[in-house]
Amino acid sequence: MPPISSPDGSSSPVRPANSPAGEPATGPGSAAPRPRPSAELTEPAETSATGDDPSRDDPTRHDPSRHDPSKDNPTGYADGDSVAERATRDLAAQFEDEKPGRVLSGPAGLLLTAAALAVGALSLWQVFRPLSQGSKYYLIIFLAGVLPLVFLAYPADLRLRARLAARRRRRTNNGRTNSERTNGSGNHDTDAPVLTRLASTTPTATDWVLVVLAVAACLYPVLPVPLGSGGGGYNAFLDRQGLLVPADLAMGTILLLLLLEACRRTTGWILPAVCLLFLGYGYYGGLLPQSWPVAHAGLDFSQLVDAFYNSDSGFYGTPLDVAASYIVLFTIYGAVLELSGAGRFFVELSAAAFRRSRTAAGRTAVASGFLLGTVSGSGAATTVSIGAVTWPLLRRAGYPPERAGGMLAAAGVGAILSPPTLGAAAFIIAEYLGVSYLQVLGWATVPTVLYYLGILLSVEIDARRSGVRPVVIDVGSPWRLLARFGYHFASLIAIIVFLAVGVSATRAVVFATLLAVALSFLDRTKDRAYRLTPARLVTALVTGVRGVLAVSAVCAAAGIITATTTKTGLGPQAAALLIGGAKAATSDPTLVLVLTALLAAVALSLLGLAVPVTASFVIGWVIVGPALLDLGVSAPAAAMFVFYFAVLSEVSPPTALAAVAAAAVTGGRLVPTMWQTLRYALPAYLTPIAFVITPAGLGLLGIGGVQRIAFAAVVTALSVAVLAVAAGGWLPGVGPAGAPERVLGALAGVTLLWLEPVPVMVGAALAAVAAAGVFVRRGSAGRPSSGSPANPVEEQL
Repeated sequence: MPPISSPDGSSSPVRPANSPAGEPATGPGSAAPRPRPSAELTEPAETSATGDDPSRDDPTRHDPSRHDPSKDNPTGYADGDSVAERATRDLAAQFEDEKPGRVLSGPAGLLLTAAALAVGALSLWQVFRPLSQGSKYYLIIFLAGVLPLVFLAYPADLRLRARLAARRRRRTNNGRTNSERTNGSGNHDTDAPVLTRLASTTPTATDWVLVVLAVAACLYPVLPVPLGSGGGGYNAFLDRQGLLVPADLAMGTILLLLLLEACRRTTGWILPAVCLLFLGYGYYGGLLPQSWPVAHAGLDFSQLVDAFYNSDSGFYGTPLDVAASYIVLFTIYGAVLELSGAGRFFVELSAAAFRRSRTAAGRTAVASGFLLGTVSGSGAATTVSIGAVTWPLLRRAGYPPERAGGMLAAAGVGAILSPPTLGAAAFIIAEYLGVSYLQVLGWATVPTVLYYLGILLSVEIDARRSGVRPVVIDVGSPWRLLARFGYHFASLIAIIVFLAVGVSATRAVVFATLLAVALSFLDRTKDRAYRLTPARLVTALVTGVRGVLAVSAVCAAAGIITATTTKTGLGPQAAALLIGGAKAATSDPTLVLVLTALLAAVALSLLGLAVPVTASFVIGWVIVGPALLDLGVSAPAAAMFVFYFAVLSEVSPPTALAAVAAAAVTGGRLVPTMWQTLRYALPAYLTPIAFVITPAGLGLLGIGGVQRIAFAAVVTALSVAVLAVAAGGWLPGVGPAGAPERVLGALAGVTLLWLEPVPVMVGAALAAVAAAGVFVRRGSAGRPSSGSPANPVEEQL
């Protein structure tokens, strides 16, 4: 298939708008593995008037001659990766919850590779032959394997002056228009770098010291070496629970400080500050006036270290258990799918499915986000991956950069919501509630469909309201693609089948990974580039383990929060405060529940602005979860409520990491891109409210009989449609909606979320009145023009 070219033969680079010309960034993304952009979906190089090939200065243009997957680098990236692929991954890492890491070579790279292989092998071994000493023993070994790697893979990055200068440049670039960044000629301004690399490429002496300390502090509980009155092996360490000796206290303190530093390196300063805030509350809470609801008896430092280091709710609690047992296996699976070409196939299939529709460009972006999300589980990464490929289509269709960026960000964040590879917090839900991962997938299915329904409706509305030009994508038949590469779906389906027949989630993903490896040999492309040879399997394993480093540090540090909350009783106290605030406004039980849900939604949204999704869910569950449970909300509804609002921090201003990533790809203004993202993702903010305010809302989670599920799904789908019309200002097939109709539509959409007969009838009536108003408006103004040109733009893939 030939690459994209415009009808007039011109080309447009797919370089992220702020990237410096001729200066591609190098460096790995540090999150879960992400699909690379398709080679065939990027645009060809054209010779400029001077005879120069602009592709040489385009860090995101794919050059097939540079791609040789057989020469993979075991440090995590293939030597043959195109500059496009590296730049896309690096751009994604810039805007994820975690910061970009180093590309290691030489002895440090070999050490990281060997350690990552050992951690991956141990994780796979634990699935089939668990260590006889128990799960906590395994978690100690796992943390001893991943924590030192954090200090090798992630730089300290303490050069404050350089960081502030880079931040000022990014702020300046985000305030400039796209034409300013391109100097009005399509050539990007070299003074507008967004991929500024501040990271040293080799570990420093300090890093090596931290590596040694991490190994010692992590392995201390299991090493059978007496250290004064401490040490002596795993059983002796457990026997001292609540009675730590000085050596235990010293090692626990070192591990505490190391985890805070690991979180700072991987996610920034805010999460360590939150952990220190909880630590300070545990230590100084006894000094608070005892009449205050949040006051407690107080804990001394040794009690806190004991809770963190030698209990089941601290460093080695449920969050780290989830990272070591589930997330590492799914990141390895994602790496295998990426290297087998699944990401490329999903994007091309999306383009083929909608190649001749009026809104082909928008639909392709949304469908690509959904399909890539099934294997990625990372919002910002998926946003960048689909944006690098579909932004040229959206631009030629006439989408403004801000609107296209909003669409890409909303579609990308759906990656964290899309089965079968939900975000890390979904595995924590399964562990906290003691249910199978398959049940959590079932709870997420209907909300995911509703989420993408809202985005697709917004795409259709924008196309008609803004006069978007149809783009006919000249690709092969989707059936032909399915016949050739449809085997990529097999492993995804296999996960669901294995879970359905009672196979554990860990074994299901391992079996699916083996299936994906075997099926990769069905690759019939010219150079057999996507077959997973032994060398490429090593790359996948190392990439998967690298992808879990930051998550593991966050999960272990989350133990500080959960252990402090457990020891001080903060959870019930905070729940009482939240409910008390609602009861201060009304005494009606139903309204108390509604107000509590709204206050909880605001609190979770604010929390998610500061900390990563996983930590946001853990904190939200121990603080907000008890309040919802005390008001009679079922555990699944409360957990999914907290999960959704933790995820939505990726699209919530003023941080909105996915929107920032999308703006970097499209060159759009940052704040308008954030608001466009918020408009596209609007249903995701409102649908979780329906989970908790009425019993019928459980139907959205697939709980209850068929009648309840159908009623909840249909009514909420109508609510999503009405809200999309109200937000977009256009009723498809009819015409523009005025301010009165939009206000009525918004009221109707919100009312329909109250899944009881009377509110549903009221909401339906308001929606009908709003629709009638649009019909009357069309009759008085005449039939609106579709705004589309007579000759649609053609794109060849």
